[in-house]
Amino acid sequence: MIYQHGILGIVRLTLLLMITACSLGPTETTAPRSYFLKPEISWKNPQGSGARIGASVLLINQPKAQAGFDTPRMAYLLRPYEINYYAFNQWADTPARLLHQVLVENLDQTGLWSAVLQAPGALPAQFRLDCDNLILEQQFFANPSRIRLALRAQLIETKKQSILAIRYFELLEPAPSEDAYGGVLAANQATAKLLAQMAEWLDNALRERK
Repeated sequence: MIYQHGILGIVRLTLLLMITACSLGPTETTAPRSYFLKPEISWKNPQGSGARIGASVLLINQPKAQAGFDTPRMAYLLRPYEINYYAFNQWADTPARLLHQVLVENLDQTGLWSAVLQAPGALPAQFRLDCDNLILEQQFFANPSRIRLALRAQLIETKKQSILAIRYFELLEPAPSEDAYGGVLAANQATAKLLAQMAEWLDNALRERK
């Protein structure tokens, strides 16, 4: 009888440990899913921008990601400095490539430039936007979990090969649910805010240019 109770105790402890282990990470289904960055944002042309820059063209290079983030795998953190990846959920492409397309499509609508080109481009451009140190991660050590989107941006005047402006952007956006899709929704919200902040930064940089 004592032996049977001992066996039952071990079984119960094993089940409890399995349940606890499953609850440590985000919830995830076994059906593979891929996601896009498609932020919703409406633009209003900055006053006087068109007259100020004339026919200036902006060339945008593909952002460079930090180590661990140059992959379509969706990154999440259960604690600081330790990166994990979803097993069955991923981005449709690397975050750097997805963000590259988003930057070109949306900054072209700001009215700051006569054209915005995706590098490599055949037409000459008076300005170039370089971004590096890109991070896109879902942090589960916050409650609720949140998306962190961060990068450094530089605006270059190509003829002079001089830096007009440089800025580090960091957005923290709470996720509406504790899973991969909650992270996707938060990532799109964070990207929309990044675009708005970047457009304002670029506008100010052009205004201050003499």
